[in-house]
Amino acid sequence: MTMTYPPAKMQAVLLTGHGDFDKLAYRTDITVPVPGPRDVLVRVGAAGVNNTDLNTRIGWYSKGDNDAVDASWGGEALEFPRIQGADIAGEIIAVGTGIDPARVGERVLVEPCLRELHGQTLDNFAYIGSECDGGFADFVVVPGSHAFRLESGLSDVELASFPCSYSTAENLLTRTDVKAGERVLVTGASGGVGSAAIQLARARGAEVIAVTSPAKADHLMALGTAQIIDRNTPPSEVLGANAVDVVVDLVGGPTWPDLLETLRPGGRYGVSGAIGGHTVPLDLRTLYLKDLKFFGCTKLEDGVFAKLVRLIESGAIRPLVAATFPLREIVAAQKAFSAKSHTGKIVLEVAGTA
Repeated sequence: MTMTYPPAKMQAVLLTGHGDFDKLAYRTDITVPVPGPRDVLVRVGAAGVNNTDLNTRIGWYSKGDNDAVDASWGGEALEFPRIQGADIAGEIIAVGTGIDPARVGERVLVEPCLRELHGQTLDNFAYIGSECDGGFADFVVVPGSHAFRLESGLSDVELASFPCSYSTAENLLTRTDVKAGERVLVTGASGGVGSAAIQLARARGAEVIAVTSPAKADHLMALGTAQIIDRNTPPSEVLGANAVDVVVDLVGGPTWPDLLETLRPGGRYGVSGAIGGHTVPLDLRTLYLKDLKFFGCTKLEDGVFAKLVRLIESGAIRPLVAATFPLREIVAAQKAFSAKSHTGKIVLEVAGTA
């Protein structure tokens, strides 16, 4: 193993179990992890806050009531304590066997959806901060194949606004095959994934219609949104039926059937969130008579993250940082995130905040 300097302990936030904010323990005496074969050790500069952090903490992913035994992205019980944090920007300071020592010193963004872990290729996938420790710490071990070198003048805080939200958004657009000239309806448009989807769809040459609160309309129009629909108004009342080619849905909830009404025959629906409600009514006649295509989007398609890095380096997309907090103020950051009054990302500054 090659290391530029040998820290012994680090600051980190430990998730000690499913529950309220009291399950988040800020510590400064956590042993720095050691990279194994095919791993790199990243000094974390900044880490973004996501819905998945809150959902994992409260056990939202569990479909049962047996002590949240399936409350992880992988559908199994979480191991505690766990260091969360899927959005990681930082620098490689050490490498394990099988990794070129020349990678030490690289500035990297970490792909949060892992196809390998602990030196082993996975049959399915793992998610950083859920199936393994993440970036709410000074240092994190990640597979070298998921640490993407990039050249950018953006700060670590700005870069940490990209990985989870933008890769999720790009994956939604990839899976639904959004093309130039198509109309795309985005729900939950002011959040991290929603605002990313607007930028990325515009970069593809698509027309974007955003569903959000009126208070956030100006922010989204500045990103290139063509039209705003109040989130309390069913989109079909504004657009009519058969009006859009693709729906990117991050909300779900009781008004969900109306989204299908807005889709044209042969339209595509992609979903990666359900903050408005995860159980929705579906009239199967709408699905088959309109020849709709449904896509559940979690595991990233091959090449999605590499494309995202190229877009960042080219300046085709820009960061949207709503607020920053030092790592030790994780509870305040999550409370601000839960308030949903922001547009873009809330990011934790890690480097130099112990």
